[in-house]
Amino acid sequence: MIDLRPRRVRTRLTLWYTGVLAAILALAGAAVSMLFLYELRDQLDIHAIEQLEAVETKFQLLPDGTVQLPEEQHHHPYPATEEIRFIEVLSGGGAILYRNEELQGRALDCPPSLGEGVVSYGPRSVQLAGGVRVRVVSQRYPVGGEEVLIRMGLSEEPMWRRFRHSILMMLLGFPVALGLAAWGGSFLAGRALAPISALARKAEEINAEQLHDRLPLENPQDEIGRLASAFNATLARLECSFQQLRRFTADAAHELRTPLTAIRSVGEVGLSRPGNAESYRETIESMLEEVNRLGFLVEGLLAMTRADSGQFRLKPQPVCLLGLAREAADFLSVLVEEQGQSLAIEGASVKVPVDPMIVRQIVINLLDNAIKYSPTGSPIRIRVFPSQAGFAALEVEDAGPGIPAEHRPHIFERFYRVEAGRERGRGGAGLGLAIAAWGAKVHGGNLTLESGSGGCVFRLSLPVQPQAQT
Repeated sequence: MIDLRPRRVRTRLTLWYTGVLAAILALAGAAVSMLFLYELRDQLDIHAIEQLEAVETKFQLLPDGTVQLPEEQHHHPYPATEEIRFIEVLSGGGAILYRNEELQGRALDCPPSLGEGVVSYGPRSVQLAGGVRVRVVSQRYPVGGEEVLIRMGLSEEPMWRRFRHSILMMLLGFPVALGLAAWGGSFLAGRALAPISALARKAEEINAEQLHDRLPLENPQDEIGRLASAFNATLARLECSFQQLRRFTADAAHELRTPLTAIRSVGEVGLSRPGNAESYRETIESMLEEVNRLGFLVEGLLAMTRADSGQFRLKPQPVCLLGLAREAADFLSVLVEEQGQSLAIEGASVKVPVDPMIVRQIVINLLDNAIKYSPTGSPIRIRVFPSQAGFAALEVEDAGPGIPAEHRPHIFERFYRVEAGRERGRGGAGLGLAIAAWGAKVHGGNLTLESGSGGCVFRLSLPVQPQAQT
């Protein structure tokens, strides 16, 4: 099926504008034509009445009972033409007393009625034998002591001729007006759409390497300006996303390269020198340690990938938040003992509808972060309590050096680590807090940070009522 719709917006706007204008002109032309016809008819009626008043006093009664009109010159030309005047005089009983020559013996109208000739009996149109249409007015008038009915008729042909001429002029001017309107509409549409064309050309020039470019804004308040502003905002978000993607790719490559390099170095050293079973065992243990680090990193990347793609589905169930905190503490108890740290868990038994695997991993990540960056022998506290209406909170507080203010807005970003804690022996891959923040978000909660010079407090807030998954 062939699509006949115009492809360009400028063409569609021009056609719509021309079509609407054509409809308006047609309606206006019809209304004006009807008004003009009524005006012509009113003028003809007034002229017929004037002609009747001019001749009614001129009639004379003859001895045979008939009447005559001695002066036939008492009429005036109808505008722009010479009208044909028809006169008929009837007695009270309907007998014909006078007819002028233009009637040629034809009756001007049907036999008179009782009301004809009075004020309420207005002008009317009649058709004579032969097809001539006449506008007739009547008046009763005494002639020679007898009341007669005088009829005055004027041909409507001049009126209809003027009306046809006016219609012809309108029809001839109609396509000219539409042509001018179409040209003007196309010109105005082109001027109105020119900024959009300029924006389109500029947008076509922007690629992945030029996301810092922006579309020009002439008037931010109009529709085109708002469109350009929305596009610029989209470009800003894309630029930010591309920067995050590049940083993510670079950080992931760096994190993956480090354990791989360590594995290769350890293996090359082990092969380059002879050794006994014990030395080979130490070499393999070192390689397995780096393999474990690499495995943790890959698992974190897979978890974030599933989160971004929406492939992860929650399996919520009522869980005691304090119990999850104790499970996480038992899981990391060996690390706490190695650091000589103390771990205290306190709070209320608050149940929340969550996926226990995800929330348990969140608590483990927060607690692992606190263990890594807290000094040896320092205390770590976990508190569980009802917070604001409809939420429960779990806080993990450490006694570490704290996080500087300039790093706090980025602490939940992927691969982001505070410079002071980037030593390979202590710092992780920078995915733990990012995964924790994602887990809080998908449960309808949030993860916040309060930090000072005496440590950090990470607060996990979760709703106590089930939330719709997004």
